[in-house]
Amino acid sequence: MELAQERDAGTNVISPAGRVDGSNSAEFHESLMAALSGDDNRVILDMGGIDYISSAGLRVLLLLAQHLGGNSTPFAVCSLAASVDEVFRISGFNQIITVFGTLDEAKAQLA
Repeated sequence: MELAQERDAGTNVISPAGRVDGSNSAEFHESLMAALSGDDNRVILDMGGIDYISSAGLRVLLLLAQHLGGNSTPFAVCSLAASVDEVFRISGFNQIITVFGTLDEAKAQLA
C-alpha cells in the first residue's frame, strides 16, 4: 500500500495505490489519518490507484468519512476503477460517500 499526497489551496488530495483488504486495512487507516491536517478545507481521496477494496477497506473509508463529517470537512472519492466502483454500488457506499468520475470534477464540485 502506497500513499501520495498533494495539498493545494486548502484541498488535500490523498492518492492511495494497491489493494485494500483485511491484511492492510489498519495500516491504510493509520496512513489516511496521518495525512489529514486541521488546515484541510476539503479532502479528496483519488482512488485511481486502488484495484481492489474489501469490506475492511470500506470500513476504513466509512471511519474517515465520519471523522471528516464530525469536523464539517467536505469529503469525496474519485477515479474509481470499474471493480471498485461496482463494490461501491453493490454495498451502497455511493449513497454514503460522494463519488466523482475524475479528480478535476471532484475539485470543481467541492470548491
